[in-house]
Formats: sequence, C-alpha cells, structure tokens
Amino acid sequence: MLNKITLNKKWNALGSDSRYFVCTGGRGSAKSFSVNSFLLLLTYEVGHVILFTRYTLTSAHVSIIPEFIDKIESADLSNDFYITKDEIINKKTGSKILFKGIKTSSGTQTANLKSLAGVTTWVLDEAEELTDEDTFDKIDFSIRAKDIQNRVILVLNPATKEHFIYKRFFESKGVKDGSNIVKDDTTYIHTTYLDNYENLSKSFILQIEDMKARRKQKYEHQILGGWLDKAEGVVFNNWTYGKFNPNELPTSFGLDFGFSIDPDTLIEVAIDKDHKKIYVKEHLYQNGLRMEQLATICLNKAEKKLIIADSAEDRLIVDLRHKGLNIEPIKKGTIESGVTMMLDFDIIVDESSTNIAKELNNYAYLNKGSKLYIDSFNHAIDAIRYNVTYHLDNPNKGNYYVY
Repeated sequence: MLNKITLNKKWNALGSDSRYFVCTGGRGSAKSFSVNSFLLLLTYEVGHVILFTRYTLTSAHVSIIPEFIDKIESADLSNDFYITKDEIINKKTGSKILFKGIKTSSGTQTANLKSLAGVTTWVLDEAEELTDEDTFDKIDFSIRAKDIQNRVILVLNPATKEHFIYKRFFESKGVKDGSNIVKDDTTYIHTTYLDNYENLSKSFILQIEDMKARRKQKYEHQILGGWLDKAEGVVFNNWTYGKFNPNELPTSFGLDFGFSIDPDTLIEVAIDKDHKKIYVKEHLYQNGLRMEQLATICLNKAEKKLIIADSAEDRLIVDLRHKGLNIEPIKKGTIESGVTMMLDFDIIVDESSTNIAKELNNYAYLNKGSKLYIDSFNHAIDAIRYNVTYHLDNPNKGNYYVY
C-alpha cells in the first residue's frame, strides 16, 4: 500500500542526510502535499517523533489532520494509524506526528513547547509567518535526538529578503533564489505549479496565465515563489533615493527610543512644503545604547537643533534635556494621521540611509484592505512621523498627539 504514496523526484531530496530542508515555491506547487506525504512515509521507520508546527495552530484536528487522513485513506492505510485531535501514531512502528502552534492563539506569547525531548524532525509549515529568529533558534537547538537523523524542514511561500530565513539560508550562504541544491548542511527544494501541472484544474491554469499577463511581479512572487525586494501591501510607494536637503532648508530631527531589542533611531528631516517633498537622513540606528551614550550621539549629530521624540518615556526625555538636548515630546493620537501626512509628500532618502530604505520597503498594511499597520519595520518611520506631524499638523506646538 505504501507505493500509493509517491513523491515527485525533486521531493526525493527530503531523504538526503542534511539537517535543514528549505522548501520554497508558489501556489499550486504541492509543497505541503509533498512534505506531508514524506512525513507519513517517515513514520514507517522506527524511532521518529515528528513535530509539525505553524506560527499559530490551535485546531489541528480541523485545519491540518484532515489532510493527512485523506492521504491515509486514499492509500488504504487507515488500519496502520491511530489518530487523535493532535497526534497521528503509526501502530506498526510507534513513530508519530505531533501538531502544535508556536504561538498562542492570540499571538502574544510563545506557546508551551517544553515537551520537545525526543523530537527527531521539526516541520515549520508556513514558515514565512515566523519572523522571530530567536524563537526559531530555541526550537532548533531542541532537536537533538541521538542515534537518528535530525531534520528541520521549512515549508514556505517566500516573503521579503529582509526575512531571517532568506538572510540565514540564502544570502549568507550565497544560494540563489529558486535553487535545487545541497549546500553545507542544507538541502534546498524549490517547486512551482509547473512541477504539479498535471494535478491542476484548467481554471486554475487560466488564472495563472491571466496574472502572468497583467501582474508580472505578483506572478513571480505568488506563483513562481520568488523572494520580494519589497513587501506586499507596502504602505510607502512614494519614496526614492536622492541628495539630502539640496535647497538647504531648515532641518530638525525625529527620535524613536529603542525598547528591548528595538534600535534607537535618530533621523534628520527637512520639509519642503512648496514642492511637497520630505528629505530624510539617518544618523543613528543602533541597539543597546545606555542613556549617556544616546545623549552623546544625539548632541554630536543634532547639536542644538530641535529633536521631536517618542513620548512613551517622559523621564528619559527629561534626562536627555538635562544633558543639553533641545528635545520635545510628541504626544498621543493616531498612527494613521501621521502616515497620511507622509503619504501626501514625496520622500527623498539619503543614499547612505539603508535602514530607512529597508523599513520603507517592508512597512506594510496588516491585512488586505486594512487601515492597520504591521508592528515592525517602523523605528525610523516612527522617528520621521513624529517630526513630520509636529511640523505639519501642530499649530499649537506640543498640543497635538500621535502614537
């Protein structure tokens, strides 16, 4: 009966002796189908404990396990498995697949994943949704069963090139997007709908051809599974590189404080109201600064020019003012109002300001059609927003409130 579970020849690479398997591709490429088929075959070997995760997974018996059941039943293997709401156990070998979410259903904290002892294979499905490399490392280091091959299988539709998976497994290793190779301890498997063409409906193929003709960039990302230079749903399409403040307009600064792992950011801003341009230049984008270090850097960069700062830490602003900074807090209101003002201008980014450019390329709406924004790639943007709001929508100098 096992011969009814077959893999495309590209997916036979899952049987190699690598630790990491990076499985990328677009829609219709059968990534999940193929990996799930491999996992069922793996349970026929003794000693495997397979941890199947998604970023948030609260109802595996509704969302994931039925896909495995369909595969088991279609291969006439139902008698070989015992299935609960969060486990699939192979009766013949005792090997099993466990289903868990990495985050709680609210997405606010890491779920309880303490019971990782003995796990031999970790599958991270929809891996692009996990953006915290520290969480990845924590689980990765837990996959260390003895006397059996350990695997970490990442299954994803590529996101932007700022994602840690791209930087860790592609950029740092010199691996090209779309590769099917083995490099060091990593096997790369990339598939597209063309690898699964015979299983796709005619209507789906027509949809793909239409997207290819009308929206080439979307086709290359969603269908061919290419990595993006710029995030989908990006907020700011109104920026370009250019010389900072060529007309020598008055400048001031925006300051966003770093908290925990976030950077302190100091951005110089010049606003040309007549020509609807905002010129920006980064002077600081750094983690782990003490207050004294931050004060020294800001004094050196801004001197006595006005700094508009995040109001979340009133005491810190007072301390910085005592150090000699000309600093004022921007108070609370809506993020949307500040972003709207920034969108009404062309933003000119100094060519040395790589972190501003990175944020502008990745700061996106939370969901399609949403007025909410992702809570990342926003540190330099927040510093710019504080400054722009203060100057453009604050006739009472300090009475206007922004988040």
